[in-house]
Amino acid sequence: MTDTKTFIKSWIFLFVLTFSLNLAAHDISSEQAHHESEKFVPGSFIMDHIADAYEWHIVTIGETHISIPLPVILYSKTSGLHVFMSNKFHHGHEMYDGFMIARDGEHEKKIVEVINGEQIKPIDLSISKNVVSLFVSVLIMLWIFFSIAKRYSKNPKSAPKGLQSMLEPIIIFVRDDVAKASIGEKRYMQFTPFLLTIFFFIFINNLMGLIPIFPFGANLTGNIAITMVLALFTFVITTFIGNKAYWTHIFNAPGVPWWLKFPIPLMPLVEVMGVFIKPFVLMVRLFANITAGHIIALGFYSLIFIFGEINATAGYGVSVVSVAFTIFMMMLELLVAFIQAYVFTLLSALYFGMAIEEHH
Repeated sequence: MTDTKTFIKSWIFLFVLTFSLNLAAHDISSEQAHHESEKFVPGSFIMDHIADAYEWHIVTIGETHISIPLPVILYSKTSGLHVFMSNKFHHGHEMYDGFMIARDGEHEKKIVEVINGEQIKPIDLSISKNVVSLFVSVLIMLWIFFSIAKRYSKNPKSAPKGLQSMLEPIIIFVRDDVAKASIGEKRYMQFTPFLLTIFFFIFINNLMGLIPIFPFGANLTGNIAITMVLALFTFVITTFIGNKAYWTHIFNAPGVPWWLKFPIPLMPLVEVMGVFIKPFVLMVRLFANITAGHIIALGFYSLIFIFGEINATAGYGVSVVSVAFTIFMMMLELLVAFIQAYVFTLLSALYFGMAIEEHH
């Protein structure tokens, strides 16, 4: 029975991978059909797939783009509020109501308002692809944990089943091995809800980014704005819960020679910089690792068409190697999805523990 399940899971995984390769192939062939004189540019292809967008592209068949338009919400200082769907731009090729998606320059791939030939960026509150993915992940989390909580409330003494039995070890792991070990037994429960939230938010969105089928496939945790907000939460909590011993250690670290504090406050300056560097490292680590995984996978896709432009036989030959390496990368990314969620949560817990630790 176990072998059968493993076999089915393997075929599902290969199907998803094959489907993603087909999507990549359609996108590339469409671009080449539309720009016959232009060569395939791997950099543009990769950046288009990992960047945010005003529509959710599903597939391209020939020269027909199948995508889901998303709401565009703009506020212009000159013309006020504008609300319309992104299909008015016709995949970025046309202007609508004085607005367009910039193709180059400072505001490339962002919506700008054209006034007297000048491109001015309005206040953009649009529901982009990443925002939709954010809503989807939040709904998934609410559904998972409300259903589990309901099951616990109805049968508090019964053995966990199904999804409940799969997530309970992870919840206990975060509570005992991350929160309690890093913060201490006295106050760890105060921070456990936050740590569980960021862990599952990062983990679920990492997994969603590996599935190339709508409504998944967005590079949400590879968006630096998202990782910045997550790191900002950790920074704000650490700053506000910091006790007297924590701030004393930053501005007047005990055991440090006086000449490192006066007349030039070298050590206090280093410690204050560390307060801001810690959340910055959290932000960059998550962003860089997730984005790098997507870039590597798309890079393997690109090899097929780079060699295909040289020679059709070379393209088919390289495709075997590219698919093999992509399968390896997808398996590695499944591990990275968990590790990055764990590392972000662990470091946040360590910062909280340092901020509330009493002076001995």
